[in-house]
Amino acid sequence: MKTALDLARLSRRPGAGLGHQADRGSQYTATGYRGLLECCGIVVSRSGKGEPYATALRERCFATLKAEGGERHDFQTPEPARAGLLEYRAVFYHRQRLHSSLG
Repeated sequence: MKTALDLARLSRRPGAGLGHQADRGSQYTATGYRGLLECCGIVVSRSGKGEPYATALRERCFATLKAEGGERHDFQTPEPARAGLLEYRAVFYHRQRLHSSLG
């Protein structure tokens, strides 16, 4: 059974030095997983112990993008998905959307 990491590596074929953001969960700190990342030349970025908000901004951004920009469409290939997401960001997100920081 292939893991998500295996599938991503096979479909994208990234070069050495790829960054991988992970929390400190046991599945990401396990010796086997760390060895696989090291073998592939993938650099791991983790927050320190007791810092649960290190990835909160990134996760919130992707949640908003998914809910407002991607779920309304059935993209068949990556090219229309990229174009749709760029349009969402340029036309709606930056110009029309009321941002939570502004009340």
